[in-house]
Amino acid sequence: MRHLIDPLDLSKPETEQLLALAERIRSDPAAYQEVAVHKKLATLFYEPSTRTRLSFEAAMLNLGGHVLGFPSEIVSSATKGESVADTIRVISCYADIVAMRHPKEGAPLRASRYAKVPVINAGDGGHQHPTQTLTDLMTIRTRKGRLNGLTIGLCGDLKFGRTVHSLIKTMARYENVRFVLISPEELRVPDYIIKDVLLAGHIPFTETRSLEDAMPSLDILYMTRVQKERFFNEEDYIRLKNSYILTEEKLQKAKPDLAVLHPLPRVNEIALDVDDDPRAAYFEQVQNGVYVRMALMMLLLGLTDPKTEKKVALC
Repeated sequence: MRHLIDPLDLSKPETEQLLALAERIRSDPAAYQEVAVHKKLATLFYEPSTRTRLSFEAAMLNLGGHVLGFPSEIVSSATKGESVADTIRVISCYADIVAMRHPKEGAPLRASRYAKVPVINAGDGGHQHPTQTLTDLMTIRTRKGRLNGLTIGLCGDLKFGRTVHSLIKTMARYENVRFVLISPEELRVPDYIIKDVLLAGHIPFTETRSLEDAMPSLDILYMTRVQKERFFNEEDYIRLKNSYILTEEKLQKAKPDLAVLHPLPRVNEIALDVDDDPRAAYFEQVQNGVYVRMALMMLLLGLTDPKTEKKVALC
């Protein structure tokens, strides 16, 4: 039995396998509408979510399966003091697969150690968000035709941004990838990412405070919001929340084929006029997230691909 807790739980060949399946689903979603009949997904979300929770639910429903779970900890037995270990033991009796979001780093990993069904990390604190990373990879490959040889700008909250941490770890495995890290000093990428991923892997990167200076060199611009819920001091949040705002005027300095990504939700870090620019890919990301999660659940559950008439499973 396999879980997905960290994006590196999937090897590069397994990642390519998953993306290929997601692309087959995107090309003919109707063909996959009954592959998970009688399968049940439990969504255990101890933290607010719109896209990730609904994307998982839509993915299972699109596969013909069913969904159960809770949308926040206040409607779960966590309010009574139930541990993650006990919760997952119980849920394993009800569901075939689990998607868990939790504000504490490592909670999905702990759950996986007690689960009798596959557990998917749907975001744990400021740590990792592997299914968002798979969604990002699919969007990048669709827009650029490759995952190698790219200059990727990451802008905004790089300290608490779990999507940023997961994307760096995953893209660092591809050849000739360069990162441009754009943030205020207080929100720079954590030292462990710099040391254990970029420096250890001899991955070229630069750190800058200026989005405008970085713009002309970028193939991908990954915008993030400054996350109010990660701050202990509201004054710090107010001071930093408007550090970077992408506008159509700033995009004039960018490459014509730049792809602008954002894990969403957006607050004000991307101006509304950017939505109509063909380089805006963030709503495309949302749709790709459904296909990726459909593919992931098929692989973890060992379901049959109607296109190949063979059971799919991770290598």
